[in-house]
Amino acid sequence: MAKKTFNEKLMNPQEPEIIDMSNKKNFVEKYGGNKMLIATPMQYNNVMKSIPEEKVITSDIIRNYLAENHNADYTCHLTAGIFINIVAKASKEREETGEGNLVPYWRTLKQNGELNEKYPDGVDGQKQLLEKEKHIIIQKGKRFFVKDYKEKLAHLG
Repeated sequence: MAKKTFNEKLMNPQEPEIIDMSNKKNFVEKYGGNKMLIATPMQYNNVMKSIPEEKVITSDIIRNYLAENHNADYTCHLTAGIFINIVAKASKEREETGEGNLVPYWRTLKQNGELNEKYPDGVDGQKQLLEKEKHIIIQKGKRFFVKDYKEKLAHLG
C-alpha cells in the first residue's frame, strides 16, 4: 500500500474524542483535569488558517482554545504536535503542486515563541517567512524565537 500524503492524513475523516483520564493520576496531577481532548488535524488546520498576516499564535494557545471549545480540561500534547506538523506539511504539498488553499503554518510557534524545526524547510524556512512579515527573530543558544511574540499574538474566537 502506498504511503499517504500529508493532505490525505489531513483530510482523514475523524471526529474529536474526549478521553476520561481519571484513572491516570499522573495525568490528572500534571495537566489539571480528567478530560483529555484528541482534536483532529482539520481542527488544527482551521485555527492555524485563521491567523492573520503579521500575527502569530503558539501551539499551547491553540490546544487550550480547542480544549475549551470541547469542554475538555486539556488536549493531548503528542497528537497536537503531530497534527500541527501534518497541517504544515500538507500546506507545503499544496504549494508545491499549485493547488492553493495554503495555511500560514509558519505563524504557529512552539510554546514561548520558539520556531519549529519540524516545519517544511526547518527553522531557516520558518525564519524567512516570519521575517517577510516584519517579525524579528532572535537566537538563544541553538534555538530561535520571535522577539516580543506576546505582543503579536492573534486572538482566537
